Amino acid sequence: MTAHLAPLGLAFLLGSLPFGFWLGRFKGVDVRTRGSGNIGATNVGRILGKGWGYLVFVLDFTKGWVAVWLARNIGDPADLWVVSAGLAAVLGHVFTPWVGFRGGKGVATSAGVLLALTPMVGLLVAAVWGGTFLVSRIVSVASLLAATVFPLLVHQLDPGRPALQWLAWVLALIVWIRHRDNVKRLIEGKENGFRKKGSS
Repeated sequence: MTAHLAPLGLAFLLGSLPFGFWLGRFKGVDVRTRGSGNIGATNVGRILGKGWGYLVFVLDFTKGWVAVWLARNIGDPADLWVVSAGLAAVLGHVFTPWVGFRGGKGVATSAGVLLALTPMVGLLVAAVWGGTFLVSRIVSVASLLAATVFPLLVHQLDPGRPALQWLAWVLALIVWIRHRDNVKRLIEGKENGFRKKGSS
């Protein structure tokens, strides 16, 4: 039992580390009171600058990847438990106890988990995200489309991994639920985007 519970608890702990909030504090800003109020990379980038947003994305991505790696190497390597550790990391990020169980939207951490579990699907989902963002210039649109194609790609490219398949649908659902305010703003035409350099 320890081989199962310890990696899951460690994965949740890793996922819960609120790097966006901590870096904001380091810069003298509570990111929860600015912009969208989210502690993730997009809001941090809008408030502190793109460089800080990129750093938060890398840190949030890395904690998802590391959680899966640790579960595979120090716990039960069965796919069910490794996949469960990935889910625990994402839940830790979304419901971090460090800031009152109100964390980020789970995109970067899910991306790290995804790349660790199924690199080919991870790269394809990243390509979908990147292509969508280049066209729309709206992070939420890219994230929602990437989350939607994730389970579809898993079913096509990893059909023999039922644990990964259920994780794909759960993560897609989490991303959509966490973006419900963005969806509302998209419907109303009020969602913020990033302008291309040189555009007026």
